[in-house]
Amino acid sequence: MTYSLKSSFAKLVLALFFLVLALTVVGYFVTRTGAEAYCKGWPICAPIAPMGWWKLAHMSLVGIASVFMVIVFRKAWLEQHAQRVVLPLTTILAIVFFGQALVGAIQVTRPDAGHLVFLHRLTTLALWVTLGLLVYASGVLVQEEERFAVLDKRQRARDFLALSKPLIVGLLLITTYGGLVIGSRQWPSFSLTMWTLLGGALAAGGSSALNQFIDRELDRHMQRTAKRPLADGRLTDAEGLAFGLGLSLVSYYIFAVFVNGLAALLSLAGIIYYVLVYSLWLKKATVQNIVIGGGAGAIPPLVGYAAATGSLDWTAWILFAIIFMWTPPHFWALAIVRMKDYERAGVPMMPVVRGELETRRQILIYTVELVIVTLLLPILNLAGTVYLVSSLVLGAALIYAAWAVWREGGNKVAWRMYKWSSTYLVFIFLAIMIDAVL
Repeated sequence: MTYSLKSSFAKLVLALFFLVLALTVVGYFVTRTGAEAYCKGWPICAPIAPMGWWKLAHMSLVGIASVFMVIVFRKAWLEQHAQRVVLPLTTILAIVFFGQALVGAIQVTRPDAGHLVFLHRLTTLALWVTLGLLVYASGVLVQEEERFAVLDKRQRARDFLALSKPLIVGLLLITTYGGLVIGSRQWPSFSLTMWTLLGGALAAGGSSALNQFIDRELDRHMQRTAKRPLADGRLTDAEGLAFGLGLSLVSYYIFAVFVNGLAALLSLAGIIYYVLVYSLWLKKATVQNIVIGGGAGAIPPLVGYAAATGSLDWTAWILFAIIFMWTPPHFWALAIVRMKDYERAGVPMMPVVRGELETRRQILIYTVELVIVTLLLPILNLAGTVYLVSSLVLGAALIYAAWAVWREGGNKVAWRMYKWSSTYLVFIFLAIMIDAVL
């Protein structure tokens, strides 16, 4: 493959490269000479000395480069739907470009935030690596303009929403907010709540999209997932990958800039755990996939707790353990109902490998262990009476549902267990929140 500038997209990317290069050189000169002192104001300034014109030139280049970045991003999403390299690279580039500007602006008001200094340097490196790769890829892979039929915008919006698995996102946000409330020991501020939940929603949505990108071939063999946007072909692989990477990156910047560094790192760890450890490795490698992979879904309350306190303690880790122990019985109940699907797709879920009877026994064992873990909070004097009573009542109901699965068997009671376990998690975290603020 040879490099060519036949496409207008490749020409735009090359122009953007030189604009960013000029922006970087002028910005370095302004910083080294202190030229910003001679031109105050934003987004434009009035020079009071010759050196001030360098600052004005830098601000002008920022504006021009930003316009070009938006044009390149828009053109990629309009014309490069099938380019699994170009579309994700363009999406990443746009996010790190504006992310760098955001981090730089926040640094001015928070110069003591060490993690932002590191993030700014890391973003600069990521910007140049991504831009260099995109310059090459656009000249090699995009030799002519790609034409696509007019797409149904409403259907595409629904498909992208489905790609983020909104119901799962909602459940994870409840556990995130539970961690935030118990960490604050009061109802947290609107600002902290908004940024934490927004970052959490984007992280969960991005992870889900990346999971569907990885599982797209597998999903085609399962009745439950065959109509997902990527499996059904309503969205291209490139769109799924770019969307997932984009949401994940934006979530990290939101946590790092508007919450704190620990929450950002924990959220990133959750994404990596779910996408790389579970989706790419564990899911098709071992019958213990859900047990080990459950750690990914248990990270959101840690994120919420870290957002409130900037640290983690025993309370946070017990919240983690609650979801970690909740995950196997919840998903094994679904696996019983969808056993044929998993068998056809070659996923070694518990009922496929060890049979339904053993799965039902494990559901009961893990459910009892889960209820014991929930009681650690009041036992260690980390929660009060409201939570104690709630955990006992809810736990007894969940054990009864698991007992029914063990005694009766069949899809009906397994499906009931699956639905009730979701409700159980919502109510146990509501109890945690109410107890924390009383």
